[in-house]
Amino acid sequence: VLARHHRSEAALESFERALACRPDYADAFVNRAKLLKDLGHLEAAQADLERAVELEPELAAAHWNLGLLHLLCGRLAQGWQGHEWRWKVDQLMLGRERRRFDQPLWLGQHAPAGSTILLWPEQGLGDTIQMARYARLLAARGAIVILEVQPPLVCLMAGLANRVLARGEPLPAFDYHCPMMSLPLAFGTELAGIPREASYLEADHERTAQWDAQLGPARGPRVGLAWSGNPVHKNDHNRSIAFDKLADVLTPACEFVSLQKEYRASDVALLAASTVRDVSPQLQDFTDTAALCAAMDVIVAVDTSIAHLAGALGKPVWILLPEASDWRWLLERSDSPWYPSARLYRQQLGEDWSAVLARVRADLDALAGAGR
Repeated sequence: VLARHHRSEAALESFERALACRPDYADAFVNRAKLLKDLGHLEAAQADLERAVELEPELAAAHWNLGLLHLLCGRLAQGWQGHEWRWKVDQLMLGRERRRFDQPLWLGQHAPAGSTILLWPEQGLGDTIQMARYARLLAARGAIVILEVQPPLVCLMAGLANRVLARGEPLPAFDYHCPMMSLPLAFGTELAGIPREASYLEADHERTAQWDAQLGPARGPRVGLAWSGNPVHKNDHNRSIAFDKLADVLTPACEFVSLQKEYRASDVALLAASTVRDVSPQLQDFTDTAALCAAMDVIVAVDTSIAHLAGALGKPVWILLPEASDWRWLLERSDSPWYPSARLYRQQLGEDWSAVLARVRADLDALAGAGR
């Protein structure tokens, strides 16, 4: 609770008292490691997690958090192995079901040529967009690929596999299956070998032309905005930004369009009173959102599915990251090996969003000046 309320010193003292009372308390090592990681003390966090594994070799949360730490630090081979422990972490599996199939799990252990492989989603929309790139790689190995995705993504991803269907539809016959977040492990993905096409999704050109016509002549660089994600996400309190804070980037030199389909109740009135154009009633699925992204000059987004969508489309996307960012954005970098078109704006230690947004506004002003 103390850590959640950013009272880090008090939280560390509490963990230390717990470990003084019980030096073999593996869960306390796991929880202290998470806080140490968020504070940037990565070696100490790793030592705590390794100690937890030593104390309880089957403690899934310790293996999983150690895997995430390896991924964050760019040690991908170790990270993917640890990431497979997610299925045994009780807190992660609350409200989720690990799907069981009669067909065997495929994790790259043999050549798939001629086999039909089902790739299925297990986490959020952004995770599916990020990992869908592997469908074409699997097809290049000679596999027949069935790509199952969340319903809003079906039309957008129609060209990535032999067949794309919505989660919940009856499944055709297949020989093997693979959850999509296990694909990097199956392909042995290392940092230098991340599949990083400039773009692997394409917006519908006719729909983009319709957006261009509807938006009319631009009065400056056209900037798409996405400032909040799914409120039930466990890290949403860190990654999403209230609209009143986002107003700091609304330079008059640019034209702003909301890319969001849904809004927090606290944002609705402020959005309506702002200069940001709201076209949410016309966003039916990600095909519409992709076409709207394609009509933008640059996209500014927090760490949500829209950031992944823009990157997969190859659109310039400026991603706003909290101080303790997700593993996929690695450490300190201002670029992303997953998305060549991305630029990362990170909170520095102790910063709030206003400092990050000030840097974004300065760069938007520069972009607008360069276009004059």
